[in-house]
Parts: sequence; structure tokens; C-alpha cells
Amino acid sequence: MRALRGVAFAVAAHLAAIGIAQAQDATTLKKEMPGQWELSTTERSKTCVVTLKADAAAHGYKLELEPACKTALPFTKDIVAWSVKGLDIVRLQDAAGEAVIDFTEVEAGIFEGLRQGEGVYILQDLAAARSMAKSMDQMIGDWAMVRGNGQPVCGLTLTNTEAGPDNFQVFLKPKCDPAIAQFNPTQWRLERGQIILMSKSGDAWQFEADDNAQWRRVPDTADPLIMLRQ
Repeated sequence: MRALRGVAFAVAAHLAAIGIAQAQDATTLKKEMPGQWELSTTERSKTCVVTLKADAAAHGYKLELEPACKTALPFTKDIVAWSVKGLDIVRLQDAAGEAVIDFTEVEAGIFEGLRQGEGVYILQDLAAARSMAKSMDQMIGDWAMVRGNGQPVCGLTLTNTEAGPDNFQVFLKPKCDPAIAQFNPTQWRLERGQIILMSKSGDAWQFEADDNAQWRRVPDTADPLIMLRQ
């Protein structure tokens, strides 16, 4: 019996500890979230500024949406408040407290939410989002692809011409390496610090910035493919 009581006590203590951790995490989110945030499609082709407040409202806390939100993202017309649900869900909700969209943190300060039939949306600190937009503007223009030994294998141009939801047109220059010509990317986007090139068939190549301000295809190989700004 003593052993059973000991097990029961241990389980109860463990559950209590989980409850405390959840309460602490929820409390931290409630303290950290008030401020200006950008709600957007994954690559910011449609954006909306949301100001989360610490003032209590029915079923949660007050917020303000900039006037352009309802045009850019029509579902926002139903959002009247925000709250923290469970351990780590930031909810933008309607007047009844029901979720219009739920977000979970995927990186520090970046939250991701899914609306069925529409796709993924991002909620991130407004200043960080605008810094990202500036970074994207810097991507537009001519690039060269080279091998790890510096040998040029292709030239391409990244544009800001929309080519579908959240993607933009990319054009290859003549005389590309056969492997790249066969891949033949037609669209690109900047996503979570990566340049993504996409072909008509749906294949994608990812490039990450390295310490030398170059963009290397990932996963890395013995014969890397590198993008250099021209």
C-alpha cells in the first residue's frame, strides 16, 4: 500500500508540475503578445497589421485591425478579440470566443496558423516582418549559380512579378548547366530565411545563406551549388 501511495503521490506531483508549467507558459504568452503584429500570407503578398492589447474583452483581450485588413484578408472581418488557449495557442477569435484562426509558435516570434481550404498564415512582430520585406527586396535582380570551385553554371533573374499565391517569377538565362536547365525553375519565394526555387512540375530547391554571404543549396553536398548576387 505504501508503494502504491508513493506512486500515486509521484503521479499527482508530476501532473501538478505539468499544470504549473502550462500556466506559466500561458501567462508568459499573455504578457509577451500585446503589441503590433503583422498577419500575412506566408510570403507577405497580403498583409494586415493587428494590434493586440492587454485590456480584457469578452472571452479574451481587445485588439485592433487596421482598416485595410478586411480587404487584404477577408476572414479578419470576424475577428474581434484574442486569447491564449491551452499551453501555447494564440487565438484570434470571433464575438462568441470561437477561433477564426489559431496560431502556434514555430520560431522565436513567428507564429503559424492554418485555415482549412485557404492555407497557412503567419503572425509575426511587425518590425521583424518589415525587416524581412526589406530583405526580400534585396533579393530581386540578377544572380549567378556556381559550383563549389567557383565555376559558373547558370545565370538567373529573380523578379517581384507575382506568379501565384506568395510566389514570384524567376527566369533562367541562356546556356545553363543541363541539370539546372532540366529543373527549369519558374517561381521563387523567400521563406523562413531560405530562397526557394520551384519548377512547373512542383519540384523545389532550397538555398540558405552561409557565413560568406553566399546562398548554398541544402542539404549540402560534396559538389555544392551556390547562388551569388550579381
